[in-house]
Formats: sequence, C-alpha cells, structure tokens
Amino acid sequence: MPTHTITVMRGILDQNEEQAAHNRAHFDEHGVFAVNLMSAPGSGKTALLERTIDALAGRFACAVIEGDLETDNDARRIRRHGVPAIQITTGSTCHLDAAMVHDALHHLPLAGLDVVFIENVGNLVCPASFSLGTHADVTLISVPEGEDKPSKYPVMFRSAGLVLVSKADLLPVFEEFSVSAVTEQVRALANRAPILAVSSKTGLGIGAWIDWIAAQVAARRALREVANTRGDAPAVAVGASS
Repeated sequence: MPTHTITVMRGILDQNEEQAAHNRAHFDEHGVFAVNLMSAPGSGKTALLERTIDALAGRFACAVIEGDLETDNDARRIRRHGVPAIQITTGSTCHLDAAMVHDALHHLPLAGLDVVFIENVGNLVCPASFSLGTHADVTLISVPEGEDKPSKYPVMFRSAGLVLVSKADLLPVFEEFSVSAVTEQVRALANRAPILAVSSKTGLGIGAWIDWIAAQVAARRALREVANTRGDAPAVAVGASS
C-alpha cells in the first residue's frame, strides 16, 4: 500500500509539473512576470498586495489570482484598487495547483499585463509541493508568528526566491522576534534568497520590495526581446488547450 500511494502521488505531481510548464509558456509569451505568494493564514498577503498595487500604479499593469478555501473576500478587496482579480475557491483543497491557475489565466488580459500575483491558500505545507508555473516563489513570515517557521517548514522556505518578514511594524512589540534569526535559518537551508522586512501599514521596506519586482519585470522583458530578435516561435498561444 505505501508503494502504491507513493506512485499515485508521483503521478499527480508529474501531471501538475506539465501543466505548470504550460502556464509558464503563457506568461513568457507575453513577457509577464508571475509570482506565487505563500504563507501561513493571517500573515498579511492581501494587505501587502493592496499596498503593492497602489505603489505600482502608473508604472506596471497588474492582476491577481486569489486562492482561498471559501469566499471571495480577498478578490473583492483587490478589485477595489482597480486591478483584475480572479478568485479560485478550492473547497477542501489546501493549495492551488497548476490546473486551477491555468483556468484562471483565461480570464485575465495577459497581453496588457506586466505582473501577475498569485496569492496561494494560507498554508505553509501543501503549496510548497505544487508548482504553478510562476517565475518566483515569495514566502511571507509575519512577526507575530514567531521566528522559527523556516526551521519548522523547510520545504516552503528552501525554495523561496524572496522571503518577506511581514508586519515588521510590530518588531518593537515582539522583542523576541529576530530578523537575523530568520536569516540564519533560511541560510541553513542553503537558500541565499534576499530577506526583506516589510510593513503594509507603515510602508517600511515597501520600496525595496517594489525595486525587486521592477528588476524581475525588466528581466522578463529582456528575455522576451532576445526571443523576438532570434525569431523564436512562442511556446503556446493564449487560449490553447492544455
């Protein structure tokens, strides 16, 4: 029975990887930078997105894919900032997968976008195992959660391309929380990703976060220019079936 279970799980993950590659082709065709935001519930992902969208206004065109077990509360919050937001309600599933994201992409105007943010279901376990086809995984750890999350959830933090210490305005209150300790734990996982302390409430660190996004967008555009110069055919057309 254990062998059978492992085989089935491996098949599920392989199928997801194929769909994730298809999603990546959608993004790459249009030079869109796609980022997967992951964290525990209540870490401030939606608040960060709201602050980020306002900061990027007039500079980059953004859209958001929201993942939650129930309700479209977060998507409605995002739409109030004037950007498209697609809600994925997963029911009992504790993560987004590539097929869910693929369906959502067909409701977004990718041709007119620079950045797509995917806010994954609040969970530090399951989302780490399912690729979505994004270019970067960004993991949040909020100050009230405690500094030990990278050690407790190594799979999530080992693959992060950027770690954001959110709700950093609370650092003076939670004196036992150490950003340096978070950094040490992430480095112990052989991950050299940048680690930024940010506050959606005060704006602390938001400039550095925006600079990181801008650099990623520029990199995607440069790659697309190279592909266009070489005359490379697009890997997939938006609207193509998976």
